[in-house]
Amino acid sequence: MKATYLTEKSIAEFISQALAEDVGDGDHSSLASIPADAQNQARLLVKGDGILAGVELAGYIFKQVDPALQVEVLLQDGAEVKFGDVALTVRGKAQSILTAERLVLNCMQRMSGIATYTHYLNSLIAGTKAKLLDTRKTTPNFRIMEKWAVLIGGGVNHRFGLFDMIILKDNHVDYAGGIRQAIEATQQYLKAKGKDLRIEVETRNLDEVQEALETGGIHRIMLDNMTPEMMREAVALIGGRFETEASGGITEATIAEVAKCGVDFISVGALTHSIKSMDLSLKAY
Repeated sequence: MKATYLTEKSIAEFISQALAEDVGDGDHSSLASIPADAQNQARLLVKGDGILAGVELAGYIFKQVDPALQVEVLLQDGAEVKFGDVALTVRGKAQSILTAERLVLNCMQRMSGIATYTHYLNSLIAGTKAKLLDTRKTTPNFRIMEKWAVLIGGGVNHRFGLFDMIILKDNHVDYAGGIRQAIEATQQYLKAKGKDLRIEVETRNLDEVQEALETGGIHRIMLDNMTPEMMREAVALIGGRFETEASGGITEATIAEVAKCGVDFISVGALTHSIKSMDLSLKAY
């Protein structure tokens, strides 16, 4: 596991909540139609091309549904897959396999779609220093898995939530009365609370960039919805004194040009909010 939010406890809690939503007081379709002692097997079939994600999670799901299930992993997370590949097989109690099936597929399909798109966008900025970041634009109660999928696809996680990093966005700045006021109030808050959090401030123009530079006491400057020309000028103005992050409506059509502006990071909400899931199925054999 590669991130602090990925612990056996956090994964187990997610699975418990997801199973409670799906199974409730019982998988009555399977309980009614399949003998309790029936033993069977199934394989997870890939029906698309891309980057596989959620294999490790699938193992946790099967084991939490029924510790006796035997999972054989044939393709690991991060593997490049094509139509017809078999990702894993599972053997054991037929009722248990069927109960776990939909949760495994729901997670792996979406995670694989995210990993695939992350890998693709990364390929477009290869050769630059820019690192691809995700955002908080995630599915409620599924963020942990969506951010895990970004990692599997070769991206970098931004902050996990509102609690582990400070980003002073446009509304914060406007409500606070300006860049300087927002930064100084934040510094005072962190000192009073005894918290050590990184501070990023969003800027919308070169005047705001200059104000952030003059105020200081931050870690990263976000360049939001800037033209490539303005972004290059901003990067030159910052001059490596703080990290830089490009953000705002960046697409596969524009990301390469943005990366060439010299920014350290590029955040793309579409990594998690506008994804086509990979087609997968679990089939008895």
